[in-house]
Amino acid sequence: MPALSTGSGGDTGLFELLAALPAQLQPHVDSQEDLTFLWDMFGEKSLHSLVKIHEKLHYYEKQSPAPVLHSAAALADDLAEELQTKPSSGEIRELLKLLSKPNVKALLSVHDTVAQKNYDPVLPPMPDDIDDDEDSVKIIRLVKNREPLGATIKKDEHTGAIIVARIMRGGAADRSGLIHVGDELREVNGIPVEDKRPEEIIQILAQSQGAITFKIIPSIKEETPSKEGKVFIKALFDYDPTEDRAIPCREAGLAFRKGDILQIMSQDDATWWQAKHEGDANPRAGLIPSKHFQERRLAVRRPAILVQPLKVSNRKSYEEAVECEEIEDADYAGNNSGASIAGFRRSFRLSRKDKKTNKSMYECKKSDQYDTADVPTYEEVTPYQRQTNEKYRLVVLVGPVGVGLNELKRKLLISDTQHYGVTVPHTTRARRSQESDGVEYIFISKHLFETDVQNNKFIEYGEYKNNYYGTSIDSVRSVLARNKVCLLDVQPHTVKHLRTLEFKPFVIFIKPPSIERLRETRKNAKMISSRDDQGAAKPFTEEDFQEMIQSAQIMENQYGHLFDKTIVNDDLTVAFHELKTTFDRLETDAHWVPVSWLHS
Repeated sequence: MPALSTGSGGDTGLFELLAALPAQLQPHVDSQEDLTFLWDMFGEKSLHSLVKIHEKLHYYEKQSPAPVLHSAAALADDLAEELQTKPSSGEIRELLKLLSKPNVKALLSVHDTVAQKNYDPVLPPMPDDIDDDEDSVKIIRLVKNREPLGATIKKDEHTGAIIVARIMRGGAADRSGLIHVGDELREVNGIPVEDKRPEEIIQILAQSQGAITFKIIPSIKEETPSKEGKVFIKALFDYDPTEDRAIPCREAGLAFRKGDILQIMSQDDATWWQAKHEGDANPRAGLIPSKHFQERRLAVRRPAILVQPLKVSNRKSYEEAVECEEIEDADYAGNNSGASIAGFRRSFRLSRKDKKTNKSMYECKKSDQYDTADVPTYEEVTPYQRQTNEKYRLVVLVGPVGVGLNELKRKLLISDTQHYGVTVPHTTRARRSQESDGVEYIFISKHLFETDVQNNKFIEYGEYKNNYYGTSIDSVRSVLARNKVCLLDVQPHTVKHLRTLEFKPFVIFIKPPSIERLRETRKNAKMISSRDDQGAAKPFTEEDFQEMIQSAQIMENQYGHLFDKTIVNDDLTVAFHELKTTFDRLETDAHWVPVSWLHS
């Protein structure tokens, strides 16, 4: 038999070998019938296709390609759902038909399984004459009650065996200690399950009453001791398992809302963690997407609103924001006393008009573009309660212009000037005759201001009419050092850079009510301005209401995961009472904070 090359041509050598085999074997074949059989067998197209597949697999095995993602099946479902809402065309119909084919779905499912490296242990073959009395078979009897068994099963793709895929922490199976991941299920209540689908087995379990008897072959895999510990995370997004196509078992999923505290029970599965709500007396855990898996999904599905730029009010110029000592938000309750508090300035705002001609108002180490690239999923947290000898936590107030944030801050400050304090801003403009350095402003040279900007000493800063204005980090430290609660009003993207061990900020979002309520409560209100020497007050316009609602929505969608408390300013008196109660509890109760704040 001649030597055949199987070089770079891949399957060329094997095809030549298959074609040459009948001729090479002809002298050794006795009958024409056998020779015809050989020709037909080695000329079969399906055999040639298998050879091609073999050669391709052998070629890519040497390259060791890494999968780009492990959720192709879920992405295909999302694509099909999205295409359903698009205007029909020939290409869309063809793609939908392709995505609905069982062989395509199976291919994507296999791809995901391989990409996740979700390979269960292959059990050794069982002897044909196995006896129930053998040690390799376990008979387990569990008493069924209203709660689910707390285990998921799947069919092994290689052996066809029904395997225990997952044990839910705290569930009936876990508490029994008798069933483990990797165990092979042979019978349920005397009914063999080798030829049944997982769905049929689940139906048998659902219809069973009283005790359930399992016959299983224990897994040969040694289970490592669980490192359960006390790991808590704060959810930074809403999750409903009934709407998640990727979850292995929707009934085993755990629903939660943004801000909920979850205790992690198991991270053995890289894609699906097990967790329960903190403080929940039910010990049974539920499935939640892992941090890595959810980050990948959210990065693909980011809503458009997250990348929209935040608008700022076109009502007030920068000079109006920093120069007006009186209330600058609408005092819609009608009790504006016109009180002037030394050093009380709202955080800087820049109108659209000013933004065209001035530098960026908000100088941070990282840009807004960087912030919108972040994907909020979970944050590991721990309980924290302020001790008597510790400094107070920084309180950060966030909200759209006109929502009443400044008036709430003013009322809080007046309620106890010895307990609450605000920062004194820096400026490079000349001091006026009635002003005192360190009271209305801290007056410094332009050169020194620019040096401090380069050294990242400002939380926010801006330029107006060739003069700089800014809020420094040291001004916050100064208030805290006097054993006061520092009230700081900043733009929401700045919050991220204040979340440090030093400040431990508590972030409160002041949210406007519905636009109908805004029209009702602010119909006679005015926004005080110092654009002219008389300090003209202008009423709210419909555009102001629309912009306030839109800005609040963007703030909440883009930065809501950083907010510790949301207060709707529907009624000023009610909102102030809620704000004051929040402050009181902040000083006496324990709150969840990032682990990094206490373990840095």
